Amino acid sequence: MARAAVFDVDGTLVDTNHLHVTAWWEAFRQAGHEVPMHAIHRAVGLASADLVAHLLGDDRDPDQDGAISAAHVTLYGTYFARLTALPEAGRLLRRLAEDGWSVVLATSAGGPELAALRRALDADDAITATASSDDVTAGKPAPEPVAHALELAGAPASRAVFVGDSVWDMRAGSRAGVTCVGVLSGGIPRADLEEAGATAVYRDPAHLLRTLADGPLAPAGPAG
Repeated sequence: MARAAVFDVDGTLVDTNHLHVTAWWEAFRQAGHEVPMHAIHRAVGLASADLVAHLLGDDRDPDQDGAISAAHVTLYGTYFARLTALPEAGRLLRRLAEDGWSVVLATSAGGPELAALRRALDADDAITATASSDDVTAGKPAPEPVAHALELAGAPASRAVFVGDSVWDMRAGSRAGVTCVGVLSGGIPRADLEEAGATAVYRDPAHLLRTLADGPLAPAGPAG
């Protein structure tokens, strides 16, 4: 029976969260909204439509939502050629694949953005499949992205671990019934990740790689 190591990408494997914050801040500003960067940071990880609704509230003009999201896409797209993987991220995925895990990405990114992230990560040889925002009707914190990743891996929730950097990741993984692991590389505090469902928290992919044998992503043993 397969075991699935499911990964968020932004802030977990690729160092993009603060680029998203800057792009969203400018997109909101262009639409006439002053949204604090710290509030945007804590919302990163939500699907675009959900992020706009979360930050502007129910009394916003919803006719602006599409234009704000489109502005974010355009602004963030200027960084595509410069995106950088977090240290040891690619090596971590390759090590997990060698250890018998099916590695699947579960991300709110899709299309050209996802392609840019995968280029930065440069670990396609270790990735079994990708569950993107193009594949589900509801993004994190709904469980659908993680559940779809498990379908792609052919693994049950009982034999899966989801690694992410946001509370939205931890909530999605918990609702999908998988073991949740947090990383601090996205800038969200350890206590917040643990409260949202993380059973273990690591500084970044390099820290997780160095301590694999002692955590939820230890080398896969016989199916049981």
